[in-house]
Amino acid sequence: MIQPDTIFALSSGKGRAGVSVIRLSGPATEQTILKLTGFKHLPAPREARLCWFYDPQTNKRLDRGLLLYFPGPKSFTGEDVVEFHIHGGRAVVTGFLEALSKLPGLRSALPGEFSRRAFDNGKMDLTAVEGLADLINAETEAQRRQALRLMDGQLAALYEGWRKEIITAQAYLEADIDFADEEIPEDVTAQVSPIIDGLRRKIIHHMGDGFKGERIRDGLQVVILGEPNTGKSTLLNFLSKRDVAIVTDIAGTTRDVLEVHLDIGGFPVTIIDTAGIRESRDAIEVEGIRRAESRARTADIKIILMAAADWPAISPRLKDQIDDNSILLLNKVDVCPLAPETISGHGYPCLAVLPVSLKSESGMTVFLSHLSAAVEKRMELSDTPNLTRVRHREALAACLEHLDRFAEGEDKELVLVAEDLRMAARQLGVITGRVGVEEILDVIFSEFCIGK
Repeated sequence: MIQPDTIFALSSGKGRAGVSVIRLSGPATEQTILKLTGFKHLPAPREARLCWFYDPQTNKRLDRGLLLYFPGPKSFTGEDVVEFHIHGGRAVVTGFLEALSKLPGLRSALPGEFSRRAFDNGKMDLTAVEGLADLINAETEAQRRQALRLMDGQLAALYEGWRKEIITAQAYLEADIDFADEEIPEDVTAQVSPIIDGLRRKIIHHMGDGFKGERIRDGLQVVILGEPNTGKSTLLNFLSKRDVAIVTDIAGTTRDVLEVHLDIGGFPVTIIDTAGIRESRDAIEVEGIRRAESRARTADIKIILMAAADWPAISPRLKDQIDDNSILLLNKVDVCPLAPETISGHGYPCLAVLPVSLKSESGMTVFLSHLSAAVEKRMELSDTPNLTRVRHREALAACLEHLDRFAEGEDKELVLVAEDLRMAARQLGVITGRVGVEEILDVIFSEFCIGK
């Protein structure tokens, strides 16, 4: 059996730092430790050891730092692993990596190769690997919590539990096929059907989560809509707390889509400013309006701005955008105050109708409260782990399709019915990496940086 290469990489971030971590994994780990330290014996596992590191060819000092040794299989990759915690100066890190590259059997790691080895050695399933990638990229509290649930194996445990239910049902059917002359209960399909029906309901409920997991991972899309000069760009600048968009009294200043990524209540949100919606003959402005309406169709929340002086009249084109995912802001109440009784009603199916002044910031606290509540409602974590990737949803849909075939196959031969269950179980195994995932591994691990 050919031994794998021993791989190494800078696992901490690039650039100047107080401490940098270089990780090494593979069969040459022990010899590398002895060559770089001059030790006669390996250090105690999982105990930090302060020591000098030397270039094995010149015997010159590289740096003084900490060494942590993790013998396999009790390591991240399942192989022998060592971490060198050294000073983070560029010259120190470069010199250390060059010294490692001169040793036989060692090479620089590819992106995601440490995690790939952890998966290959049974230390992580695919959902845990994806959770690790999400944790590394997490920017908000919700993203961190969701990623930790994946890394903890909660999603894998859920799917493996479902897979075992299918395998148990499949075993009954195949026993009836293989041992038809033995004492096996009659009408096995009828006994198995309640198990599969219950599982179908669980999967349908799980998939009907409103895409919360994907929203948390990728960010909720909030689009600002309105006619020209109603304050859309001012609102974008207010939410982002900086001058992102140009604000003037000239109508049609914004002609393209502007995006700002924010953290609202611990949830990732992308605020999108768009061109003012109106009838126009300007080709550039027409294209901007088309893009605005296109983004509105896929938005999770729409903030629709209009001048308080125009309320309740709304242009037909803008009125078409109002739905139960909209917050309607009546801006400029500082110059055109509105009586409370004129604000409510009018039959608009929106989340709220709020009088505000972006100039004086009157009413903005109430607006932010409504926006935060709408975001949280669409992205709160459920009791069970959320779907986070399209491939999960596609595999579950394929699994459900096979379970539906089983439910509809009362007149089919047992061999065909059992095959439906086998394929359903296989689709769940694809999510966790139990079966047939070679074609997607490169895609998954390419998400990682080198050294992860």
